[in-house]
Amino acid sequence: MSMMKKATRQAFGDEILALGKKNKNIYVVDIDIGKSCKTGEFSKQLPNQHINVGIAEQNACGVAAGLATTGKIPFVSTYAIFGSLRMGEQIRQEVCYPNLNVKIACSHGGLTPANDGASHQCIEDMGVLRTLPNMTVVMGADYYSTKKLVQQAAEIYGPVYLRFTRDAIPVIYDENEEFTIGKAKKIKDGKDIAIIANGDTVYLALEASKKLEKEGISVKLLDMHTIKPLDREAVVECLNVGKIITVEDHNIINGLGSAVCEVVAEEGKGKVVRIGVQDQFGQSAPYEKLMEINGITITNIVKTAKEMLK
Repeated sequence: MSMMKKATRQAFGDEILALGKKNKNIYVVDIDIGKSCKTGEFSKQLPNQHINVGIAEQNACGVAAGLATTGKIPFVSTYAIFGSLRMGEQIRQEVCYPNLNVKIACSHGGLTPANDGASHQCIEDMGVLRTLPNMTVVMGADYYSTKKLVQQAAEIYGPVYLRFTRDAIPVIYDENEEFTIGKAKKIKDGKDIAIIANGDTVYLALEASKKLEKEGISVKLLDMHTIKPLDREAVVECLNVGKIITVEDHNIINGLGSAVCEVVAEEGKGKVVRIGVQDQFGQSAPYEKLMEINGITITNIVKTAKEMLK
């Protein structure tokens, strides 16, 4: 595997420019951090489809909702912490309640803001937004899958939250791989243990599964890029394996792990162990260190799998 690394926020910047050139209805609503959210090229090349409202997140949401009522497809772009929590009420009242075609595209999801500290590490966003009716919640695992998922988000109708990494993460997919919002991507099939991961943790789960397979443990691995609507069928299929590990760069409360547990509890069989942010705020530290503090590591995935199989 080539260890090419690219931040998924860059995938958004590249894809939104390509989409905007093809479709004049695609707009970007920036909140004064276009440089960080990679919308600079879009604003340069498509100035008539670009609006910068300044540091005013709640206003940006209203502007986007207004654009959507006229048939435009606005992408509001900011950091995850602002796009989910500061804009939360506006997303509920102005986007989800009237079910408008607004996309919220956020960089700096999870622990990847690293040295920026706890205030910028958004560990609650996907959980908060999955509780809103009409909202779709998505995080691509790498550069290429993110490009495809951004394209999909532009094509489907309705509110979509897209979460990107600030840091560069390994490229794991081929650029021709196809992705469908709401449908899990099966990376491996196996019979001993099932691992369901999303975003920047898919790579860790993939590496862990290779290690486990070297020791004769058969792993079923899913990239659950959409946590709402969750691919229920894919989770139910994992119940044939019986033992499930979820891995996410998000609070283990109300994220991917919780979504999977809801299905498992309703089906009434199977066991789940959740690996993710341990309901604690981050700190200013390198990304890998923050992941380690929370047990979101290849080593811990391997160890957890072995413990479950004892």
